[in-house]
Amino acid sequence: MIVIVFGVSGAGKTTIGKLLAEEFGWKFYEADDFHPRSNIEKMRSGLPLTDEDRWPWLEHLREQITRSVTAKENAVLACSALKRAYRERLRVSDDVKFVFLRGDYALIENQLRRRRGHFVNPELLQSQFADLEKSQPDEDVLTVDLGRSPQELVDEIKAKLGLV
Repeated sequence: MIVIVFGVSGAGKTTIGKLLAEEFGWKFYEADDFHPRSNIEKMRSGLPLTDEDRWPWLEHLREQITRSVTAKENAVLACSALKRAYRERLRVSDDVKFVFLRGDYALIENQLRRRRGHFVNPELLQSQFADLEKSQPDEDVLTVDLGRSPQELVDEIKAKLGLV
C-alpha cells in the first residue's frame, strides 16, 4: 500500500506521514525532495508554482510510486496533490490510497507560521488554497479534519484504512 497524505502547505503532511510510516516501519517519501532546484527557489521567493512547473515533479513522484508498488514496498508519501489531475497522475494502481488533511485557512496559517526551516514562503498559502480542488466521491479519498494531535490523526487514518 502507498498512502499519499495530501493538502496545502502547513497542513501537517510531513508530520503525519512520518508518524504513520514509523508506526508500521514503512518507507517515507517527502515529495518536496523530488522538486528541481528551480521550483524550490521559486517557492522560497514567494512565487506560486504553475502547472508547467509541477508536471515534471509529478512525473518523478509517479515513477517512485510505481517502483514502490512493483517492489511490493509499503510507503507513505507526503505530497500537496492539490488538483484532481495531479492525484490521477499519482494513482498508479488500487494500492495507492489518498488521505486529505483538511483544515480552514486560519488553522493552517497558524501552523505554517510556527514552522521553521522550510523553504515554502508562508505568503504562498493563499495560492495553495486557490489551487486546491476538493476531492469528489469517485476519487475514493479519505478526508481527515485537522485540529487534533498528530497521533489522534494517525490513529483515525489507520482505523479508516483498516490498518489497525
